[in-house]
Amino acid sequence: MNSYPIPPNEPERLQLLHALAILDTPPDEVFDRITRLVSRLLKVPIALVSLVDEDRQWFKSKVGLTAPQTPRDVAFCAHAIAQTEPLVVEDTQLDARFFNNPLVTSSPDIRFYAGVQIRSGGGLALGTLCAIDTSPRALSPEQIAILVDLAEMVSREMQLRETLLLTEAEINHSQDVIDAAEIRFRTVFERAGVGIAMVAPDGGWIGVNDALCDIVGYTREELAHMTFQHITYADDLNADLSMLEQLVAGEIDRYQLDKRYIHKSGKLVWINLTVTKQLNKQGQLEYFVSIIKDIHSRKEAESSLAELRRTLEVRVKDRTKELRSANEMLASVINQQLQTEQALRKRDTELSAILENANDAYVCINQAGVVSAWNQQAESTFGWSKDEAVGHLLEELIIPPVMQERHRKGMQHYLQSRTSDVIGHRLELAAMRRDGSIIPVEVRIQALQFDDEILFSAFLHDISARKQMETLREQEARIDALTGLPNRRAFFETLPKAIVRCQRSDQALALLFIDLDGFKAVNDAQGHHTGDLLLGEIGQRLSGLLRETDTVARLAGDEFVVILENLDTADPRAQEIAQKILAKIAQPLALDTVSVQVSASIGIALHRPGDDIDIEALLSRADKAMYDAKHAGKARIVLA
Repeated sequence: MNSYPIPPNEPERLQLLHALAILDTPPDEVFDRITRLVSRLLKVPIALVSLVDEDRQWFKSKVGLTAPQTPRDVAFCAHAIAQTEPLVVEDTQLDARFFNNPLVTSSPDIRFYAGVQIRSGGGLALGTLCAIDTSPRALSPEQIAILVDLAEMVSREMQLRETLLLTEAEINHSQDVIDAAEIRFRTVFERAGVGIAMVAPDGGWIGVNDALCDIVGYTREELAHMTFQHITYADDLNADLSMLEQLVAGEIDRYQLDKRYIHKSGKLVWINLTVTKQLNKQGQLEYFVSIIKDIHSRKEAESSLAELRRTLEVRVKDRTKELRSANEMLASVINQQLQTEQALRKRDTELSAILENANDAYVCINQAGVVSAWNQQAESTFGWSKDEAVGHLLEELIIPPVMQERHRKGMQHYLQSRTSDVIGHRLELAAMRRDGSIIPVEVRIQALQFDDEILFSAFLHDISARKQMETLREQEARIDALTGLPNRRAFFETLPKAIVRCQRSDQALALLFIDLDGFKAVNDAQGHHTGDLLLGEIGQRLSGLLRETDTVARLAGDEFVVILENLDTADPRAQEIAQKILAKIAQPLALDTVSVQVSASIGIALHRPGDDIDIEALLSRADKAMYDAKHAGKARIVLA
C-alpha cells in the first residue's frame, strides 16, 4: 500500500510526463533562474523544480541540494500533486504525514515545506515548484502568491513543451509539402518578437498572435468582437484611416507609422505599425496584414513577446481532414490538389510578407552556413543588401573575427549531436556591420529540419540604444544629484575595495566621518534652496582638498565621508588632513545674496594591515568618534 495519495488521473499524467522527454535531461537555465528566484525571494536554503514519475521524484532544477532524485514514497511533492491548492507544512515534526519521514529525521533535515503544482495545459499535475527550509516557518499571503506566480511560469514552460509536442504530432500526419510550409509559418508567427494580425477590411480582427494580445491587454476572444478602431487612441485614428484609404485605393502598397493603442487597463501604449494588403485571385481586397511592434521602450518603457497556438492547430487539423477526404474520394483528387496548391501559394505569400516587413532582422542559413534569406531590416541593420548577402557565408558578413571559430564549432557540434546552448534561447551577442563596427544584438535562433537538410532561422534585434540607456542608468545610480559626489551606494562599493588595496600594499587607510555644524540653522533661516547650494559648495571644497587616490562621498543629509588611502602605517597623518578640511569648511560661503558660515565635526577611524576587514565596524567607529566631537563642543576632530 502506498504511503502517499495517488492522483485520479495518474495513468494520463505519467503518459504525458514521459512523452515530454524531460526526465533525466541536463539543467535548463529557464528553470534554474526560477529556483534561484524562489530561494532569494522567500529566503529559503532549498528550492526545487520536482517532477514525479512512477517511483521517484526527479529534480529538473535545484538550489541547495546535491541529490538528483528521491524515492516517491518519501517525497513531499507526491502529496502536493494529489491536491488542487498549494501544500504548506509549517512544521514537519508536527504533521502526522511527515514527522517520521527520513527526509525530516535525517539529511536534509526538512522542517518546512511549501509546494505549488506544475500543471500541463489540460490541468495534469506533473510535479511541483517547492521551497524548503531546515527551520519551521510560516509564509505570508504575499509570499505564497509569489510562489504561485513562479510555479505558473514553470507550468507555462512545460505547457510550451507540451504544445510543441502536440503540434509536431499533428503536423506529421500532413503531406511533406504542407508540413514544411506549416512549420515555416508557425515558426515565424509564434517566435516573432512583434505582434502580427490579419485584419478584415472593416477593421475586425481575423487572427492575432499572443504578442499582440500582450501589447493591448485583450484576449483573442475579446478582440474577436472589436475592431482596431476601438483600441486606437482618438488623436491617432484619422492619420491611420487616411493611410489605410490610400492603401485600399492602390496609391501605396504599404504604410508604416507610429501610433498609440489604448491598453485594456486604460494606459496608452506606443507601437510601430506596418500594414500591407492581401488580395484574392480576382484582385479584390481579402484582408490586411499588420505587423505591430511595441516601441514603448523607445518612448517610455519596454514590453515583451509571446506565441501563437490555437489558430495554427485548427489549420493543421483542417488540412489533415482535407487530405484524408481526398484519399477517400478519388473522384475529387484533382480539385483537392488544386486547392492545396492554392493554399500553399497563399501561405507562402503571407510568410513572405511577414518576413520582409518584420521590424527585426531575419536571416536564414543552410547547414553549410550560407545565407539563403535576408530581409529589409537585415539590410538596414548590417549594411549588406540582400543581393550581396544571399549566397555568402554568414560569418563573412556579421560575425566578428574573434567569434568565427566558435560559430563554426557550434554549428558542427549541433549537426553531429542535435544539442546546443544557443538554439531555442534568447541570447545577447555581438554582431558586425559592413563598416566593421560592432553592435549588440538580441538573437533568437531555431533549427528547422527539412528531409535530410537543416536550416537555421534567426531573428536579430539591434539593442544598442537599450544598452546605452542601461549604462547611463547604472552610472546615475551611483552619483548624488545635489553635490555631484559619489552617493551612499557608491561609497559602500568603494570602501571594501579600498581596504583590500591597502592590505595588499601594506599601507594604512583612514575613514573620516564629517557632519556639518550649523547646517540646520542655515536651512531653517535661509530656506532649502540655500541649504542645497551650501551642500554643493561643501562637496566642491572637499573634492578640491583630496588626492586622486582618495574618495569623498555624500552619505546622507549633511553627512559626508572621506576615504584616505596609501597612508604610512607609522604616521597616517589623517588628523593633519582633517584639520585642513575643518579650516576649509569654516571659511565663509557667498550663496546668492547671502553669506553663511558653518563648521564641521569629524570622526576618524583607522584601518591598518592585518586588521579584520569589517566595513560596518569601521564605519561605526568613525561615526561614534564624530558624535564624540559633537558632544565635546563641535568644530573639532576625534580619533577613534
